[in-house]
Amino acid sequence: MIKKIEHEIIWNGRKTGITWFHSRAAKLPDGSVLMTCQDITGSDNFGQAHWSKTVDNGKTWSEPKPIAAFQRKSIGNGYEEGVCDGVPEYHAPSGKVLLMGHNVFYKNDVLYAASPEGQPGRHSVYCVGDGNGNWGERHELQWDDPRTTETCMCGCAQRYTLDSGDVIVPLYFGPKGRKDRSVTTVRYSFDGENLAFQEAGRELQLEINRGLLEPSITKFGDLFYLTIRAEDNHGYVTTSTDGLNWNDIKPWTFDDGEALEMSTTQQRWLTHSNGLFLIYTRKTADNFNVARWRAPLFVAQVDTEKNCLIRSTEQVALPMDGDGTAPGDLVARMGNFHVTNVSPEESWITTGEGRPNHHWHGDTLLARIYWEKPNQLGQ
Repeated sequence: MIKKIEHEIIWNGRKTGITWFHSRAAKLPDGSVLMTCQDITGSDNFGQAHWSKTVDNGKTWSEPKPIAAFQRKSIGNGYEEGVCDGVPEYHAPSGKVLLMGHNVFYKNDVLYAASPEGQPGRHSVYCVGDGNGNWGERHELQWDDPRTTETCMCGCAQRYTLDSGDVIVPLYFGPKGRKDRSVTTVRYSFDGENLAFQEAGRELQLEINRGLLEPSITKFGDLFYLTIRAEDNHGYVTTSTDGLNWNDIKPWTFDDGEALEMSTTQQRWLTHSNGLFLIYTRKTADNFNVARWRAPLFVAQVDTEKNCLIRSTEQVALPMDGDGTAPGDLVARMGNFHVTNVSPEESWITTGEGRPNHHWHGDTLLARIYWEKPNQLGQ
């Protein structure tokens, strides 16, 4: 079980004015940890993706350096195309770091939610690195399906690498003219340079507002688990024996049957031999005025027989800074976070603060989760 949780600041953006957001880390076989991140200057207004590295278990980090493949570029008529929501994962069979995100459009340095006329829709992209700052070119993730003509994105997703080296990628997607998005998983082969489509899984739907978004996958025991963001004040969970053919989705609840009240925010798996855990946000009596209840971050163990959270195990993983009941949105948001197992004894949650009322100047935070016994890591 969890022994204790400690908190620290990686980069103090409140003082420097540079907020390193989307901070997501990947453990490398030499013991170092690589993190990708990008600055934020407005709502969904992200700069170029960067990378940093620690060789002393997170005590110090190298200065973030740009990743050329994920830079913004002009596409004409005042529009720019960038990349956001990147997630790096070490792909052991090839010895490469696979960084995946999706494209995003801006006009006059403001988010442009639709695809500009004459441009392809929102799609997933990736590049490959060696773990030492050498990154290849940007590639578009291929899935030729009429259901993906407007959107096909893997942003923020935890993926799963099979023993064969194939990668199961969770995606949310939709055709032109349809507002709600569907979710599925797609299996790709990976040769160390390119991902090649192999097979798509069952389509999952929820026809409310924008539908289902930002899925993440893990495996625990003999089952695969998928957790999904939604826009009906719930998050959803489902299971599969092969990572493709999913059971019907069900809302996240506690073991007493009470549903968690969530507001269109992603969740993350924390998979360890001590158990399967979920990192998430939810509405409480202390945070009801925080935008989307995106603080604090909670952690709780999953009852893997009932696919619910064990209420008695819930604790705050990263605390809320400020009064979440006060009028206005003054509390730093922590809705874009990631989980990394760095050793059998320690796991990390990393996140960048969103502080729109403070010029978006926020810290990049690290929560160290220490386990009671050093056991073999789950994947």
